[in-house]
Amino acid sequence: MERMADDLAVMQRTPLSEKHVEILRKHGEIVEFQSGQMVAEIGERMTQFYYILEGEIELLNPMTLERQMPQTLGPTQFTGEIAFLNGGAHSMPLRACQHCKVISLPRVKMLELMSTNPEMSDIVISVYSARRRRLWEAGESSLTLIGAEKSKELRSLEAFLSSNRIPYHGCELESEEAKQIFANCEKLKAEPIVFIANTESVLEPTPESVAKALGLDMAITKNEEVDLAIVGGGPAGVASAVYAGAEGLQAMVIESQAIGGQAGTSSRIENYMGFPTGISGGDLVWRGEIQALKFGTRFVFPRKVVSLERREDSRYTLTLNDGCEVTCKAIVIATGVQYRKLPIENLEKFEGDGIYYSATEGELRYCRNQEVAISGGGNSAGQAAMFLSRGVKHVHILVRGDSLADSMSDYLKSRIEAEQNISIHFNTQVTEILGEDSMTGLKLHNRKTDETQLVDTKAWFVMIGAVPNTSWLNGFVKVDDKGFILTGEAVGSDSPFQTSLPGSFAVGDIRSGSVTRVASAVGEGSVCISKVWQYVKDFEK
Repeated sequence: MERMADDLAVMQRTPLSEKHVEILRKHGEIVEFQSGQMVAEIGERMTQFYYILEGEIELLNPMTLERQMPQTLGPTQFTGEIAFLNGGAHSMPLRACQHCKVISLPRVKMLELMSTNPEMSDIVISVYSARRRRLWEAGESSLTLIGAEKSKELRSLEAFLSSNRIPYHGCELESEEAKQIFANCEKLKAEPIVFIANTESVLEPTPESVAKALGLDMAITKNEEVDLAIVGGGPAGVASAVYAGAEGLQAMVIESQAIGGQAGTSSRIENYMGFPTGISGGDLVWRGEIQALKFGTRFVFPRKVVSLERREDSRYTLTLNDGCEVTCKAIVIATGVQYRKLPIENLEKFEGDGIYYSATEGELRYCRNQEVAISGGGNSAGQAAMFLSRGVKHVHILVRGDSLADSMSDYLKSRIEAEQNISIHFNTQVTEILGEDSMTGLKLHNRKTDETQLVDTKAWFVMIGAVPNTSWLNGFVKVDDKGFILTGEAVGSDSPFQTSLPGSFAVGDIRSGSVTRVASAVGEGSVCISKVWQYVKDFEK
């Protein structure tokens, strides 16, 4: 299966050419670091690009400040990883282990050079992406989570970090590693905790606090204005971000939780063109995010749009949950859908602690070698069943009707039926959640036979259909009887994606009549930008 980037350990390294180095020399300056001098500290913004001419730079373990790996960065190599594109912060410290001479360029200038030198840009981004993959898979980061297995808040934070491919280091509260950390850090209490290693800065276990600490929470001024605001970071929104940036539009993506949206929770997508061995939804959209960043699109998360208004000058103003405002000439609404919640007692109590709405490596950690239940008969439920079946004891698929959904792909149906540790329970639904402090099982009812069955499980995945994420619009645009946004002919527009308001477009699952497939969402997000571009150009006249 394809991954988010190349494997740094085996990828063939292509150095920048002499032509590229000359460009760096022309626009940069020579800077020297003495042996033992810090090049980058934890939490320091990536404001400079360093190309190494002489000497070596080492990556340090954030806890011990000893060398993290045998390899160092030497001549013809450069510092940084993918966070550089969005102005993020260093999560691992760097130190000169020899006297170093480097070419230093401000981040903004380097991004300008990359935009006009595609070959140089390809080399830098390939290396940056591979480095992020290595950090992510190895859990190499100054951000440390201890005791997520005992904290619902930390598990929720883990889900946020995993969905956004943000590296973090985690260990169990009772592990020897955790005991050693607490013994060495007198400021830390032996309890579930989130902190920045070496600084012992304890963070609130929320996406907002972590995003701020890691430099992900991009500053927005009260009078921020862009050409295009894209609300929602799923496949449709990210596709719009890529094409908007490529067309020279100043665009901003605002996402409340995770870049990838609902598609980001898909563990394996096998019917997306160009990936014959499959790719996870999260990795697919992460690749799109990097493309959009390359073209200059900004990503702001976790931020939520709470209201929208159209001003007298025809611009739109979006108010965010922190009170900041973003003004734009056009807006693309790509907020997608969210899974329905069942009206069952104690559902909210166990959400994130036994009840989940996605099936990724994070959730699998807490139900490995156990029995699990999945409610739903569509593609999302099928993909989750296949993914979980490889790590759990048994998967129970609970379907309200007497067959799997017509929307489920045939290849998924065939695989599910062939798996020995997957059972399908038709005409069945959950009537009661068992357990007090933690979920211990589910009571099932077969409405056809009127039989009751108990399933011992600590994990229930709810994927039973979706409702549109339009509550923040408050009737601002016209919607159909199910709450999906009307576009095109239904509102008298010649654009299939324009809503009832000029300069406002809806793409992906949020749009009434859309085909709920990742490829369709990407197509809509891409195609709509031609109309957005024309609207913005006409607006400026």
